[in-house]
Amino acid sequence: MKKKVLKGVGYVLLILVVFAVVFIGYLTIREYRPNPIEKLEGKTNNRELKKGETFTVLSYNTGYAGLSKGEDFFMDGGKKVAPESKQLVETNLKGIANILKEQNSDIYFLQEVDVDSKRSYHIDEQQFYEDELGMPGNFACNFKCDFVPYPFPPIGKVTSGLVTFTDYKVVEASRIALPESFKWPVKTCNLKRCMLEERIPVEGTDKELVLINFHLEAYDSGEGKIAQSRMLAEKLKEEYEKGNYVIAGGDFNQTFEGMDTYPIHDKESWVPGQVSVNELGEGFSFAVSDNVPTCRLLNAPYSGNYEESQVYVIDGFIVSDNIEVTDVRNIDTDFEFTDHQPVSLSVKLK
Repeated sequence: MKKKVLKGVGYVLLILVVFAVVFIGYLTIREYRPNPIEKLEGKTNNRELKKGETFTVLSYNTGYAGLSKGEDFFMDGGKKVAPESKQLVETNLKGIANILKEQNSDIYFLQEVDVDSKRSYHIDEQQFYEDELGMPGNFACNFKCDFVPYPFPPIGKVTSGLVTFTDYKVVEASRIALPESFKWPVKTCNLKRCMLEERIPVEGTDKELVLINFHLEAYDSGEGKIAQSRMLAEKLKEEYEKGNYVIAGGDFNQTFEGMDTYPIHDKESWVPGQVSVNELGEGFSFAVSDNVPTCRLLNAPYSGNYEESQVYVIDGFIVSDNIEVTDVRNIDTDFEFTDHQPVSLSVKLK
């Protein structure tokens, strides 16, 4: 009897091992492997950009419209994997869209926009924002997997990325791959970080405004963010040496050196790294603000109090010195519809 039990257990273990091998093999074969540089469709409008005119750029991590103030998230020490209902996602989408329209920006950098994901009930969020804003948007995928198997219940299918919206004339749009942070087999179902570059001609000149929308690594040991930040700095330098105007912005997943308005009091949960202006290279500076935080920790629902909920400033912009910054401020949304708050930048080309 004992031998039969052991034999049965052995068969079960063998079946589990075979299943695991087959499943990892499937994920490996189906792994999203984008090229280093991929030209995008390049949706555009016809509005011309003139030197000397003031325009605004807004950066906002939308948290796939699933991380509103009542939510937590397992990667930050919470318990949830996805929002409980499609209705909640739809409510958050409408709320985010209203905030975007209220700001009436000329350019929008959005991060964590799902186009076909289980966690956001397969809603095409890019199309929703396009319809609401009345602006064309270019999408660069940075998370694509047939089935993310962890935790329980699993995340499942994900197709998500960055979107830049503007009614200016875009002559070229590209997805530029950033260094990967994880190794096989974890990388098969993890994010593939990237930069979304758009190029807008400046009327009456041979120069371009180069827009770079990004979302740097969050949950690695730190090496990934460093490598990605270095590549971003190289890209900035390349464009600056051409004489172009450059605005890069998004979610750094790092705090800014010298900005300590919101100290880290929860050191047991996620703690961001720190980025220094010295890493940017000559001709560039941060355009960031600490009037309100831009991100909250998702270990629990938002308390409404900065002393009780861990908050950070990890979103903002990098601007070349041939651009005059006239204003930069974070918009207080009380984290109503996502775990981030938008950053608004007002500038003009010198």
